[in-house]
Amino acid sequence: MSTLSPSAKLDELMGREQRKTPSWIGDAIYGVNDGLGAIFGIIAGVAGYTDNNQTILISGFFGALASTLSMAAGAWLATRSENELLDKAFHEAKRDIEQNREREVQILSLIYETRGFEPHEAKEIAERIAKDDDLFLKTMAQEKHGIHEASRGNAWGAAFSGGLSTFIGGVVPLIPFFFMHGLATIITAAAVSLAAHFVVGALKSLVTVRSWWSSGIEMTFAGVIVGVVSYLLGLAGSHVL
Repeated sequence: MSTLSPSAKLDELMGREQRKTPSWIGDAIYGVNDGLGAIFGIIAGVAGYTDNNQTILISGFFGALASTLSMAAGAWLATRSENELLDKAFHEAKRDIEQNREREVQILSLIYETRGFEPHEAKEIAERIAKDDDLFLKTMAQEKHGIHEASRGNAWGAAFSGGLSTFIGGVVPLIPFFFMHGLATIITAAAVSLAAHFVVGALKSLVTVRSWWSSGIEMTFAGVIVGVVSYLLGLAGSHVL
């Protein structure tokens, strides 16, 4: 017979579900997606402007660095902001409880009534929860403000994973330029980039409900549009400047 408490059992079961698709997988996929799309667009545009492989490589490489730093900073700021909103919600929930505890118990009871509990059942549940100050605070933060402590993220972890995955995605279109020269390099880079678009799109099916082939084709089509438009804009710029 299990000796785990109900909360421990819930954490264990929820943990099993979350381990099926770890959250970092989704973050990594979208980071690679951003880096791949941005740098493919850059090298396509520069390739339309000039046939100098070194210029294309340098432009793409520093574009990858800029995208990496931008994504890392954005992920850090976004996670910090989300954590600050959580802190504010918990602070407001704690303040409300301290100022008028009975009112908060009544609110919680009414919340449970709207979910189908009979009035006496809802009141009993709310009063039982209110006997535990820590549980009452967490429950009110979740039920009244819609937030949960488990939503708190690691800002530095988000910055590292977001930046690293973006850099990896950004380097992929540049690989041929380290080993080849001439027009063949650009053609190979386009082929590698579009293949990578399909793979990343297929991997997105891990965090969505779409089929892998449909997601892969959609991502590839988006890459084609980005590449063609960027190349044409670069080509037009070479005739104007």
